[in-house]
Amino acid sequence: MAKASQATWGGRFSAGPAELMLRFSESVSFDHRLAPFDIAGSKAHSAMLAHVGLITKRERDAIHGGLDAIAAEIAAGRFRWDPKLEDVHMNIEQALTRRVPAAAKLHTARSRNDQVATDMRLFFKHACATLAEAVLGAQRALLGAAEAGNDVLIPGYTHLQRAQPVYLAHHLFAWMEMLERDRARFTAVAENANWCPLGAGAIAGTTLPIDREFTARALGFVDGRGRPRVTQNSMDTVADRDLFLEFAGACAILGVHLSRIAEDLILWSSAEFRFVDLPDAFCTGSSLMPQKKNPDSCELLRGKSARLQGNLHTLLTLAKGLPLTYNRDLQEDKPPVFDSFDQSLLCAQVLAGTVAGMKVRRDACAAAVADPGLLATDLADYLVRKGVAFRDAHHAVGAVVRLAEQKGVALNQLSHADVKAVHPAYAADWNEVFDLRRALARREGTGMPGPRQVARQFARWRKELA
Repeated sequence: MAKASQATWGGRFSAGPAELMLRFSESVSFDHRLAPFDIAGSKAHSAMLAHVGLITKRERDAIHGGLDAIAAEIAAGRFRWDPKLEDVHMNIEQALTRRVPAAAKLHTARSRNDQVATDMRLFFKHACATLAEAVLGAQRALLGAAEAGNDVLIPGYTHLQRAQPVYLAHHLFAWMEMLERDRARFTAVAENANWCPLGAGAIAGTTLPIDREFTARALGFVDGRGRPRVTQNSMDTVADRDLFLEFAGACAILGVHLSRIAEDLILWSSAEFRFVDLPDAFCTGSSLMPQKKNPDSCELLRGKSARLQGNLHTLLTLAKGLPLTYNRDLQEDKPPVFDSFDQSLLCAQVLAGTVAGMKVRRDACAAAVADPGLLATDLADYLVRKGVAFRDAHHAVGAVVRLAEQKGVALNQLSHADVKAVHPAYAADWNEVFDLRRALARREGTGMPGPRQVARQFARWRKELA
């Protein structure tokens, strides 16, 4: 059975929506979290209306007082959200109008289309700043772990096989680079969000004498020199969902990075590696096997990555076939964005907590990195320095590796006669290559894991994360 005509748009209708339609179409159950941004937008809009003479200053002040009171009630959890009023905007406006008669003028020269676009841009600026700070916290935890194990060496891996030796700090700094790009992406999304939509109206602006630049300044949509930034096409303003995609994309990439970091930690904490011991506070046990210590925080980081990718895919699919400008489908753009924000924030915080409590097992790391096979490429470089072409050197070292396997000895335990028979360039000093610290000290090019370069990266990250 149809209900009474809807208060905010029902003038054209003889009856209101069915109860089922109300349940189907309401969004206040999830968009109520936009309330602080909606109230800020309404205060700026009413200030602009007073500035251009469309309402009086007394009406503006009454509206602001009412909005402040509602904001306080929302913060205290006392505000009653009514699904019959559809969304956060109408809930706040109706509550305000009941208290402040002048609020009936608040929606002058404004549509819910440019209103929600403004709310979301304010949300994105807030969300990006919050996530960038959370990622920074994870980076600081990683820097702390690197400093605690600054002299520890481990094998680096390709194809999950031991490849070459690196400092543990160098590996952790690789994760730091990934997260630094994530921070940069959130900064870029915030910059793209920094354009004020208010004044675009439903699709074609308004005939009333509004001042969009005034509103932009009031809401902080300004460039580095304080100049207002307003969107330049009213149709694109209300149809554009690039920010939603960019934000969800940044969260999804962060999720991929966190998942890869988590996978390394899962391997490192296994009995087969034993490089690290993860904190009990971020692990769980088994309901059956009392000896188990499961790296649940890291496994969930892997799992959350899939969820973040799903949110991005939802938004891409949602927007791909829509004609300009606004379509009701776009109401569904908020749940995936909010979920991406919530989960990304949790994930960054969980990584920080996991890493902060992690202990490095120096004995296991030392045993693993003592494998002389990790320096096989250095042996090829040794031959190159003696004038052997690299491809020939590569084959000569491969033959030596095979010989060691056949004899059942470590690579550096072959005799000089054995290796000399493989290639004449092997001199008596050939096995000096297997001095691990000496080998690392030779890696001094930019971005390499030599001690001086790692020290430079410590200095860089301390300054960057200060």
